[in-house]
Amino acid sequence: MAANDNTVPVYLITGFLDSGKTNFLKFTMQEDYFNDGSRTLLILCEEGEEDYPVKVLRKTHTEMEIIDEESDLTAEKLEELNKKYHPERVLIEFNGMWSVPNFLKTPLPDKWLLYQIITVLDGENFGLYLNNIKNTSMELLTNTDMVIFNRCTEDTDLVLYQRTTRSVNSRCDIIFEDKDGGELECPEPDLPYSLEDDPLKITDENYGTFYIDINEHPERYEGKQIEILVQIMQNKSFPKNIFIGGRRAMTCCVEDIRFLPWIFIYDKAKSLPAKDYANITSTFRWEFNEGYQGEGPVFHVNDVKLATKPAEELITF
Repeated sequence: MAANDNTVPVYLITGFLDSGKTNFLKFTMQEDYFNDGSRTLLILCEEGEEDYPVKVLRKTHTEMEIIDEESDLTAEKLEELNKKYHPERVLIEFNGMWSVPNFLKTPLPDKWLLYQIITVLDGENFGLYLNNIKNTSMELLTNTDMVIFNRCTEDTDLVLYQRTTRSVNSRCDIIFEDKDGGELECPEPDLPYSLEDDPLKITDENYGTFYIDINEHPERYEGKQIEILVQIMQNKSFPKNIFIGGRRAMTCCVEDIRFLPWIFIYDKAKSLPAKDYANITSTFRWEFNEGYQGEGPVFHVNDVKLATKPAEELITF
């Protein structure tokens, strides 16, 4: 968890109160790879039942600062802490009820770089949060690089948690752990279509399942012909042979409706009318594209048929 240059890596650890954030950080701090002598600043934004023993802080060269109010977590405060401690690594145990998007807008001190956002959630009780504070729960899943569902039991619906996460975040790592910290495998859900079909026709009813599965298991679809109804999005900044296709989806509630985009490669991309619908038949590849700033789903178009707007424009999960 340390950088090899002058960059100061920042790790944001978030999740609801008593979800296990402190235990996760204490475990990490006592691992050999962490104990490399780096000066570490731990910013504690929430005090739960667990605490950080002084001997652990001393052993790991860690200084701890407490920030109780979200309004106090400012660029000026971070700069003040940077000058006070000159850290080589920063850990932030974030308050799960604070806004991660707001923090992401906060300018960091020079050379500080946000390396990773890790979300720790209590798998036994996360369903209650989904039912009672959906928007906050979904925001946590949306703004993370890794989500750890700990304390899972045999009654925990791992498939539901995975589908819920993938509905808003197609790229993050998902880890399930039991109460002893052992890693669990998420069962494979049955697909509502046959992967043997050629072309594979994706209907509105199974669009959500397809969206999740193609990001979770792209190898299943590599090289396949796929037919799907999408809405076309255009932008002058797109390369001439690229358009964005996707659908608007309700991921958890009517307050959380978002467009789920994919990249389509087509030599006549600019001729397609923006916001119109089209049935697209294309060859799927999981490959690098600048639009993703990395690898992701890319559809190489073979055929386009403009279509009328569907009776129900929203996709659900």
